[in-house]
Amino acid sequence: MATFTYTPSFTATEQSQPRVRRVQFGDGYEQRLRFGLNTDPKTWRLTFANRTDTERDNILAFLEARGGSESFDWTPPRGTAGKYVCLQWSMDMTSCNNNTVQAEFIEVYEP
Repeated sequence: MATFTYTPSFTATEQSQPRVRRVQFGDGYEQRLRFGLNTDPKTWRLTFANRTDTERDNILAFLEARGGSESFDWTPPRGTAGKYVCLQWSMDMTSCNNNTVQAEFIEVYEP
């Protein structure tokens, strides 16, 4: 499995949205239950700012090679290594050898 090795710029944003099933009853009572085994996958919004043309091309080539369907190993700024997919990314070319790549990494659970 491929490993994403580029270090993102700060700020990096981590988002959590636990998988929870809710049931509300007529008397105002509510019951909540975690749904599934891995209930809290993390989503990271990352920026790779001030990158050279070569580094930009390498980051984009890595993401494009996986095409949003193949997972890869990555270690977030805080935390331990895990498996992630990247479903969307964008790139801004500010000037020659000054580029910004933005990507969203979503944690997945698979063998």
